[in-house]
Amino acid sequence: MPEWIMIDEKLTTTGSEGPAKKSGIVHEEKERKLIQRAYRKLLRSIKSEMDETDRVMIRNAYEVAVQAHSQQRRKSGEPYILHPIEVARICAEEIGLGPTAIIGALLHDVVEDTDITLSDIKERFGTNIAKIVDGLTKLDASFNVESPQAENFRKVLRTLVEDVRIVLIKMADRLHNMRTLGSMPQHKQLRIAAETSYIYAPLAHRLGLYNIKTEYQDLCMKVTNPEEYREIARKLQETKRERSAFIQGFIEPLKEALGQLRVPFRITGRPKSIYSISNKIRTKKVAFEEIYDLFAIRVILDVPRQMEREYCWRAYSIVTDVHRPIPERLKDWVTTPKSNGYSSLHTTVIGPKGRYVEVQIRTERMDEIAERGFAAHWKYKGGADQPDVYDDWLDSVREVLENKEADAVEFLSDFKSGLFKNEVFVYTPNGDLKVLPEGASALDFAFSIHSELGSRCKSVRINKIVKPLGYKVQNGDQIEIITDKNQKPTEGWLKLVVTGKARSKIRSSMREERRKQGEYGKEALVRKLRNMKAGFEENVDMLVRYYELDNRPDLYYGIAMEEINLQDLSQKFTLDGQTLTEIAEPTEKIPVVEEPRTGKLTRKAKKQASFKPRLMINDQPANQFHYTLANCCNPVQGDEVFAYITANNGMKIHRSDCSNGLQLMARYGYRVMKAEWVHAPDSSFVADIYITGVDDGPGVIKQLSEQISNKLGLNIRSFYIDGGEEGYFEGRISIVVSNTNQISHAIQVLKELPQVHTAERRSQEN
Repeated sequence: MPEWIMIDEKLTTTGSEGPAKKSGIVHEEKERKLIQRAYRKLLRSIKSEMDETDRVMIRNAYEVAVQAHSQQRRKSGEPYILHPIEVARICAEEIGLGPTAIIGALLHDVVEDTDITLSDIKERFGTNIAKIVDGLTKLDASFNVESPQAENFRKVLRTLVEDVRIVLIKMADRLHNMRTLGSMPQHKQLRIAAETSYIYAPLAHRLGLYNIKTEYQDLCMKVTNPEEYREIARKLQETKRERSAFIQGFIEPLKEALGQLRVPFRITGRPKSIYSISNKIRTKKVAFEEIYDLFAIRVILDVPRQMEREYCWRAYSIVTDVHRPIPERLKDWVTTPKSNGYSSLHTTVIGPKGRYVEVQIRTERMDEIAERGFAAHWKYKGGADQPDVYDDWLDSVREVLENKEADAVEFLSDFKSGLFKNEVFVYTPNGDLKVLPEGASALDFAFSIHSELGSRCKSVRINKIVKPLGYKVQNGDQIEIITDKNQKPTEGWLKLVVTGKARSKIRSSMREERRKQGEYGKEALVRKLRNMKAGFEENVDMLVRYYELDNRPDLYYGIAMEEINLQDLSQKFTLDGQTLTEIAEPTEKIPVVEEPRTGKLTRKAKKQASFKPRLMINDQPANQFHYTLANCCNPVQGDEVFAYITANNGMKIHRSDCSNGLQLMARYGYRVMKAEWVHAPDSSFVADIYITGVDDGPGVIKQLSEQISNKLGLNIRSFYIDGGEEGYFEGRISIVVSNTNQISHAIQVLKELPQVHTAERRSQEN
């Protein structure tokens, strides 16, 4: 056990994800004061009750962390110790965690980045803290796995069902890394943002961490779509004074009317997040200026718990007396709270100047749970009428985690499918309520009841009527499952389900069936090799590689399904002792040609086509690599891009805001490489512009094509347009361009046409 002492003066460099050495020792009094100020700020942020033991333990953890990280700096140049201190502050102030989590946050990087061991932590701070630090420590870099990110995340999530504080500390750690991402290289920023968008933001939503989820989304957008982020931020700033005046005018009559409730209340108003506004622009297909509900008004009542529902509805009645409501926009999460504990009444009313305003009505207890989520939920746990809203979800997580055969990427996909935003409420034949994600099927419902029920499901009755297994359940459906003992899950079932539990159980059942079939294939391979007088162990792994498979079971299954013909082995291999050797393919003959100048006979290979590199990949000309531009997002010169190394098809170049690319970066970040355009005026690309508008009669196609071809001088590769009902049309124009400026100009010109409502680029979804 090392001697624990506090050292402030030895400071060298590290990246935000781990230490990196820098020569020299910095003796700066201001840095020591900076660290001490950060620690005092942490102490002031702690709201939980603490005794003297807690205070001593936090101080000890701080001193250990300062010593352990004393020779490290972040990429920004600041002392590394500021990172764990800030993570601990986020845990205390923004999530509401107590002393144990704060200690774990201060120590979360010491085992991963320094010489301190888990045994040292356990001896000094006890088993609980050691378990938290272990859960937050990444796997060793030498651990041979397909996707390190997925494996590390699975390691963290295994602790979710035991101690949720580990996941919450991880969320705080990621939040601080996202806030300080600017010092990282662009391709690393993209990878980290992709992970955050793909898994951390949905998990924050599932845990009820509204503020953290919102900030994750904004910070990710700042990295992946900086131009749109800055544009919306600028417009919000420009309209701030007007918005403030509008909010004040909206609130004033409400304050007076709500006074008749004779209970304490407060009203707040704040703008929606930049990401939320961007999403509304994209989904509603409207301009920023056409979005009226840019802000939400919140009415927060301070009433006893047993009177919450009554007073929320009384407040709703008053709000809708003052401002005209839009009935179809009422959402009641007071009577039936969301599965993450969120409870509130939402309504949209028409305010001054005809603007739509969203009003949220809740109590102080509901508001704290909405803001702090899981941590605040446990603070209020224990009421007789308050069931543990997380039990069902944690049970489903536990079942996904218990599937030992699933690889980390499958696990991540299954887990993410449980982080749904919208829910539907359905019932068993006995009237028991079940909550499923929006888009779930009747087969998902069967697996949610019991794995065996799902596996044996043959048909379903929805409200007494027989429906397909893939029927998408609706609010209020009563579902009856009909089983057959001979029924087995099939690969087609994976297309019918959306929940992680159902996917995991179907895959597990299919693996077992695949394993049984594979036994026959293995026996056939053993017989074939024996007849050829070749050894089994000497050749089986070579055959796996030869057929480009992942493992032996895949080889056995391929043989059993007759996808691999064992009769071919005699023609494709020769025998060297007991080892098979592949027969070499005949090489292409290089023709003999006569040199026109000298008359000499020489052999010449085909001249390789040369071209000016349009890309740099890892600061090297891209023509040194085999790469193609991704069809899902069609990147063009000027787009922010990254390179992704595929398994079998070289590199794919994706736009940084490509939805498919973000998933790849989140799952396989180690395959991502830096890529940037080299200006090449002779380059050409195909870009798709999606349009919607008003079909006001003949001539729409002509006007659209004239704008592109005649006004801009661009070639149209393809043109698709579909005239819908009631004078509406939507279409896609594929044009040949040299760079993003031409695309932006084309979009702007199309928007100027009176018939065109929206024009935009977008990436294809998976």
